Amino acid sequence: MLFIDEIDPKTFVNQIVSTFQNPPDLVNHIFVISPNLHGHCVFIETLVDKHKIEHELLHFLSEESINNELQSSPDIIDILQTRIPLSSITETTDLNHCVQKLLDGWCLLVIECTKQALLLDISKTPHRNVSEPLMESTVHGPQEGFTESIEINLALLRKRVKNIHLRIEQFIIGTETETKVRILYLEHLAPTDVVDEFRKRIRSIQIDSILDSAYVEEWIQDRTISPFSTLLKTERPDVLASHLLEGRVGVLVDGTPDALMGPVTFFQFFSAPDDYYQRAHIATLLRWLRILSFILAILVPSLYIAVLTYHQELLPHSLLINLSAQREGVPFPTLLEAIIMMITFEVLREAGLRMPRIAGQAISIVGALVLGEAAVVAGLVAAAMVIVVSITAISNFVAPSYKFGITQRILQFSYMALAGFMGLFGVLCGVLFTVVHLASIKSFGVPYLSPLAPSKFRDWKDVFVRVPRPWMNTYPQVTRKKRRRRI
Repeated sequence: MLFIDEIDPKTFVNQIVSTFQNPPDLVNHIFVISPNLHGHCVFIETLVDKHKIEHELLHFLSEESINNELQSSPDIIDILQTRIPLSSITETTDLNHCVQKLLDGWCLLVIECTKQALLLDISKTPHRNVSEPLMESTVHGPQEGFTESIEINLALLRKRVKNIHLRIEQFIIGTETETKVRILYLEHLAPTDVVDEFRKRIRSIQIDSILDSAYVEEWIQDRTISPFSTLLKTERPDVLASHLLEGRVGVLVDGTPDALMGPVTFFQFFSAPDDYYQRAHIATLLRWLRILSFILAILVPSLYIAVLTYHQELLPHSLLINLSAQREGVPFPTLLEAIIMMITFEVLREAGLRMPRIAGQAISIVGALVLGEAAVVAGLVAAAMVIVVSITAISNFVAPSYKFGITQRILQFSYMALAGFMGLFGVLCGVLFTVVHLASIKSFGVPYLSPLAPSKFRDWKDVFVRVPRPWMNTYPQVTRKKRRRRI
């Protein structure tokens, strides 16, 4: 470790420049205070506000009155700290600290006759403007979404939560990227043990790079091998604010527009921001629709396979004759037919996501229609199978969370395999195993099926129904520090 008080200041600056291997965007501006006194202004021009550099800092340093004052005073650093028209100024002697701050967009000011350096915050990193969330669009409510800048994201949150109890803790994660990771919580609402667990898990992350919140999620989640996520992800500041107000903890990662939240329960994946921006009975009906869509998405293909393969006696005679006539020329068994159609639709869905936005939607829709019709005409699949796949796909899209939609697709393929080999008994075994698995999961100490199991009846006001706000007079018991009334 090298310090400026151990070597000549000019050598210190040269050492910093050589550390960066003198890249084209590293500027070492030398300014003259007197014939025998020079200063160095070092910054990375792609990370700083050039207007502040040129019109505030360099203009200030070139003023004759300032130069005369610096020449006549032995306390040059003190004068610069008090007179430079910038709010964030820190004094340092550590070369490594200077290098890191330069990478953060700060400016290094070194006067050759001194043994201290000044770091000035003039950062202006490129970022995307605040826009509408892409993955969580709503009809009602705010239309602002997080960006890739952690500072802007924090500002969007503070605009909604003007509370002196909001606590923000920062961690630097990643040996190569040194990414800022911040946890946020309301001290008087969030349980202390949950906050401590978040803090402990984030500190335990040992990785060379953090490029997205998904990196952090994989390290701090409760279950590594499970289709169900134990953390919520959102790109809406209003959603993060609402969860903080219920006693949960949020995580912001620099460079990603997604925030993580926990603890989470299974039933929260059926809630959407729209539920809280319209009347209670409308929100309740929409929530029931999402639960029904979840059941249809995971069970319709497997029930179709099981009934046609093993339990034809459950169908009405006329319907059985109709389905048998459709499958008369189909060369594949029902299980293989369903798998082929489901995989084909997944390929079309993925192609629609990866293609350019203008062409992607057209390709996915036209491709599904053309391939489905062609497959039926060619006798490769039955018309009923196309209907089953369509119902399943549409039900998948109802999930408010894209990540939860992927969970549904994993479950539907698992149930299809069980139905193909064991019929309805296999589907029943899959459902029971899923329920047992859900009951065994905890998210930062909170049971995943809470408040249903264990039952907390006072918290049922926002599970299967969303009661009117005058009746929601307490915070959820599973996440709050102690039972408190909403005032």
